[in-house]
This record gives sequence, C-alpha cells and structure tokens, in this order.
Amino acid sequence: MVTSPTLHKLFVNGERLHNKINELAKIGLQPNGAIRRLAFSPEDIQARKLVQQWMLEAGMKVSTDAAGNLIGIYPGLIENAPTLATGSHIDTVPSGGRFDGVLGVLAGIEIVQTLRDNNTLLNYPIEVIVFADEESTMIGCQAMAGTVLLDAPERYQTKIGESIQTCLEKIGGNWQDLITAKRSRGDMAAFVELHVEQGMVLERMSKEIGIVEGVVGMRRMAITITGQSNHAGTTPMNMRQDALVAAAKLVLAVQEIALGIPSQPVATVGYLNVVPNAVNIVPGLVELSVDMRDLSLGCLDEMQQQLERVIIEIAGQTDTQISMKPLLCVEPTPAADTVQLAIETVCQEMGLSYCHLPSRAGHDALEVGRITDMGMIFVPSQAGVSHSENEYTTPEQCTQGASVLFNTFIGLDKHK
Repeated sequence: MVTSPTLHKLFVNGERLHNKINELAKIGLQPNGAIRRLAFSPEDIQARKLVQQWMLEAGMKVSTDAAGNLIGIYPGLIENAPTLATGSHIDTVPSGGRFDGVLGVLAGIEIVQTLRDNNTLLNYPIEVIVFADEESTMIGCQAMAGTVLLDAPERYQTKIGESIQTCLEKIGGNWQDLITAKRSRGDMAAFVELHVEQGMVLERMSKEIGIVEGVVGMRRMAITITGQSNHAGTTPMNMRQDALVAAAKLVLAVQEIALGIPSQPVATVGYLNVVPNAVNIVPGLVELSVDMRDLSLGCLDEMQQQLERVIIEIAGQTDTQISMKPLLCVEPTPAADTVQLAIETVCQEMGLSYCHLPSRAGHDALEVGRITDMGMIFVPSQAGVSHSENEYTTPEQCTQGASVLFNTFIGLDKHK
C-alpha cells in the first residue's frame, strides 16, 4: 500500500471527470440546454442514485444521514481518524447549469477513484458529501452544522411545494432524527469545497484559481415606504408625498453605503413594488428589498446602521413614512488560514496563477465552516455567468480545480 508522501506524482483523470459531469447533466436536461433538478424532485432522486453508484464504484462506503445528505467515505491509514471532507450539491435552481455544485461533488469522487486506481490511502479518511437542498432550504448543511431550526419545520419551504418532512423521507432522511446529522471537529478534521466562481473576478484578473477568504454574511431587509397617492397632473411638486421618489433616493443611498466602505461589500435593491403603478398617479406606496453582504460582521453592522440613519433623513425630505423589517441575518464564515495556506502552496507548486477573494454567494461551506476548518477553491466561470444554461467552465479549468483540491488534501493529510 502506497502512503501519502509519494502522492505528488498522482493527478486526477480529467477526461473521466468531464464525462461524469456530462453524464449527470443528462438528468433534468431541458430543451434549451438548462438543467432543472429541483431538490427532492424525481430528477434529483435519480441523480442521487447515479452519484451513489459512482461512489460505490470508487470504493467508498455510502450512507444517508437524517438530513438527506448522501455521504461516501474512503478509508485512511489511521484508525478512527477524523475525515478530510469535500463535496457540494447536485440540486439546481429551476433553470440552472451543469457545473454549479456538481463540480465539487464529482471532483471529490474523482480524487477517491484516483487513489483507488493507485492502490493508495491517505492517513485520514476522505469524505465526499452531497448536501441536500443547497439551492433552497440548505437543510443538509445546516443540520450538519447544528444550526437548523428544529422546532420550525414550516420555515423550510421546498421548491417542489411539499413539506420538508415529506421531502426528507423521499431521500432517506428523517426530520424527527435531524439532530443526529450534527457533526463536529472531532469527526471532520477539515472541509474544502471546490466550486465554480459564479462571478467574473478570476476571468477579469486572468487567474486560474481563486483561494476563498471566507463566505460572506448576509443582511436582508424588507422596506415599506408610505406616501400619498394623488393626481399626477393636479398635485404640485412641492406638495407631493411621492413614495417612489423616496425609494429612488434610498436605492442610490444603498449604493453609496456600499461604495463608501473600504472592505468592498456589496449591497443590492433587487425587488421593487410600486402602488398603484399607474402612469398618471403619484405613487403612494413602494415596497423594496435590500441585500447586504460582507466578510466582516462589523462591516455588516455599520452598513445597517448607516441604512437606518439614511431612512430617517429620506423620510423627512420626502414627507413619507419608511419602515424596515429584517428578513435574513446570516453571519459570515471565514476560511481557515491553514487551509488557505495549503491551497496557496499547491498553486505555487503546480505553477497556477491565483488570487484571494471572498465568496459573495452562499455555499454549503458557509455552514460547515462553523464546525471545522473550512476552505474553498474557485475556478473561473466564463463571463461570470451562473444559474443559467450558459454557465461554462472549461474541462481544463475543472481538471485544474480538482487537482488543486486533491493536492490540498495531500498537504493537509501530512500536517493535520
């Protein structure tokens, strides 16, 4: 049996990885080329069965926990050692692409298959996880991190419209036993997720690998602006209580708040509802959303405080009433320095260009990073497109990402 110190001579089989990506993309394939594989749907269940088959063929012991996470474990040389874990999700948005989530799962299986092909074990076991329902409830990763709301199943609204209890039963999970899915550092030494960037930073910077500094926290608010509907022709400009004018000021203020903070957070008004929304009526009511994201909890607090101050100012300027209700509050999860260093060392050894950047999208790693050392590896997304049939990452880029993940595991295996 070959041991880990000689593993720098092993590389993943890029052709085999690419073939699996294309094979999985056939499940849920739509006429326009998009993939529709909603969590807990027949397509999702079919895809899980195929991935489970590949795990078994790679020599893994496969199980499903109470949260519906599909877990494959390949043994290590050290008895009862915690795992080096990887994985992602295979469910999609209603009209998704073939790489989002899938690359991270199949790269993990390819790493294990390469080890088996070479009759090799690492010191630590390798664990490959297909997390349940990442694109909606995130029930899989939250249960694993112990952050799921056990007394509020109604909060977990699935995209197929069935209760979370019913959905978990479909894939071998059980809501009543959900607490048993919780993991700890004692049984998971580290978690490293490979993912397409879903943005354009790597492509714009001509970098082959992104070393993720952490997954951002999110603050999401619903804002209601109440003015007075009135005749657009007969109401003088200085006598109006125009809710849309107040909303316009608020949209620009949200942009200015984000631009004014050195850590480069993002802030978005993505939803707007205007009432009565008629061409000849001064708008009397506007509902809008604000989404703020950053790696720093302090930054998120500062952004929210600035928003609260500017709301008071705009309400006074426009003679309107503005109220704000929180919708979502997710704390950021930094990537472990040790994992970032391991990824950086691999990139240097392989001669791959890289940069450090935050993940501004949510991932399973966001939750898993609350219980163990976490890291993420990004590979470029062509034109930054994702959640679309036009999502594309080249076979070479996928292979590079999988190889970086493989060698990161080898590095962590020597020093954990």
